[in-house]
This record gives sequence, structure tokens and C-alpha cells, in this order.
Amino acid sequence: MMFRSIFILIFSLILCPLGAQERPKVALVLGGGGAKGAATVGVLKYVEQSGVPIDMVVGTSIGSIVGGMYSLGYRSEQLDSLFRTQEWMDMFAGSLMGDSIVRALRNLTGNLDETKFDSLPIPFRCVAVDIRRMQEVVLTEGDLAQAMRASMAIPLIFKPVRMGNMRLVDGGVLNNLPVDVARNMGADIVIAVDLTVNKHEGERPSIFRPDLRKYHQNRLDADVYINPDLQGYGAHDFKPQRIAEMIALGEKAGKHALKELKKLKKRRKL
Repeated sequence: MMFRSIFILIFSLILCPLGAQERPKVALVLGGGGAKGAATVGVLKYVEQSGVPIDMVVGTSIGSIVGGMYSLGYRSEQLDSLFRTQEWMDMFAGSLMGDSIVRALRNLTGNLDETKFDSLPIPFRCVAVDIRRMQEVVLTEGDLAQAMRASMAIPLIFKPVRMGNMRLVDGGVLNNLPVDVARNMGADIVIAVDLTVNKHEGERPSIFRPDLRKYHQNRLDADVYINPDLQGYGAHDFKPQRIAEMIALGEKAGKHALKELKKLKKRRKL
């Protein structure tokens, strides 16, 4: 009986490493910030340079647009070129309806409708808010361009997006840095890019800022937290010079995080 137990133990130890070889799952979480999303493009250059694999992407607002395109296969070099085009800047200067954004996004994403976002080259989620119920909504399937548009439907700037009985607006209203959504997808490691300048630290959540508790929790829960210094830049700075400057600031933040990213890759065997 003893020899049988020893045999089973040895056999288990031989087989166990086969299952243990599966590496941790890494999520890229991209926060909202309008035009400041240009800085995210700069950060991504160094995420790519680090060699850390990305298994899933979650975004809010402009982070959903960059994230959705990244999930489809766009990389930092292509996004950099896109952000500098006049067409990109004009897209966000359209009507209150935001129809120009949807048309442009459909051209960029290949008119993907009735799509399960898990089936994209990199699984994707984006966050919106049902303004009728004041409830966070995590979009997992459907018309990709429309989902991205809903996630960045900034109240009073863009008209809410209708989906069934929901009226969806910018996810940043309740969850501007959706690290928790990535954890719910099964992420073991989260790299978060936060474009927030005024973090309202020490301020309690209120009816005017119901997002603060979750935002601060999500910041703390990120394994690698990257926060470009965007002091003096705003969500509406869709001008060529400002875009170029914010991309450069993102690069600076990404370069600063590169050592940490490489250490993470080595330590977690990514």
C-alpha cells in the first residue's frame, strides 16, 4: 500500500508541471480621458517593447476606442499615425449625435456587427453606463463600433446610444479605470493606463462623483499602474500640436515603466 501511494505521488509530481506551465493571464486596462488618449498610444509603444503578452483588453471612453482597435490588431505605430491625422481629430468634432464617429469607427474596424468580443484577436470589453438606471454596463458583444461609441458618449457632448431598453453614455461616469472588469475576465496581472490628472484623493464619493470609490480601488488593484503627467491638457485638446505633445508624454511614462514591465515579465515567466 505504501509503495502504491509513493508511486501515485511521484506520478502526480511528474504530471503536475504540465498544468503548471500555463502562464498568468495579462490584461491591459485603458482609462478614459478624451483627447488625452493620445498619451495611451505613447505608453503602448513601451508595453510592446517590454515583450509582456496581452491576453485581454478592457477600456472606458477613449480607452475603449484605443482598446477595441488594439484588440483587432492595431499596434502603437499604426495608432500613432492615426491619432495625428486630421480625419481623426475631425471625427471628435462632429455633431451631438456622434454619427461621424460611428461611421469612422466602422471603417476602421471593418463593420463588425453581431460580434462576440471574446472572438476578437485579443478578447475585449468596454464599459458604458445606462443613464436611465444609473448602472454600469460591460459590453461583451454586438456592433463593435457602436459599443466603442457608447462607451465614450460623454454626457452633454454626445447623444446617448440606444441599445434595447438602455440609453448608454460614457463609462467614465461610473468606472473610468475598469481594472475590476479585467479581474472578472480572469486577469492575473493588470497593466493599467490612467489618464486622470485630478484624482480627488481624500474626497468622499457623492451624488456628483459616485465613481470615486471604485476608481481609487481600481488604481490600487493594478499590478503596473501608468499615469502620464498630463497636467495642463484636456479632454478636448484635439489639435495637432497638443496630440503630438501628449503622445510624447505617454512615451515618457511608458519608458519610465519599462523596467517594471520587464521585471514583471521575468518574475512571472510571461
